[in-house]
Amino acid sequence: MATIEECRAALEKLSDSMQRAEGDVRTAAALDRSVSCHITDLDVTFAGRMAGGRIHVQDTLQGPPREKAQIRLGMTGDDLVALVDGELHFAKAWGSGRVRLHAGLRDLMHLRKLL
Repeated sequence: MATIEECRAALEKLSDSMQRAEGDVRTAAALDRSVSCHITDLDVTFAGRMAGGRIHVQDTLQGPPREKAQIRLGMTGDDLVALVDGELHFAKAWGSGRVRLHAGLRDLMHLRKLL
């Protein structure tokens, strides 16, 4: 099972990848939205903001998200690490229910380029 530190490192790695993105992916990464990522097996939520092509984690909270972020993810820590490392394909994980993503329709259209 991935630790809180490994999950935070995976989010930082994802943020670094977003920062280096180009083209349509760069446009998607440039959204300015509140975000949360609930790590279900650890029952921890990373809450923050996606802005300037990066994910800025502002809080690590025990339990599910306290506020409804504009972009909400939910998954196990191992799945987060596997997604960021390229070992788990996002569409398959989302389709099978291993990863939950909630966002407005317009944001989903942008995020599909990113994910």
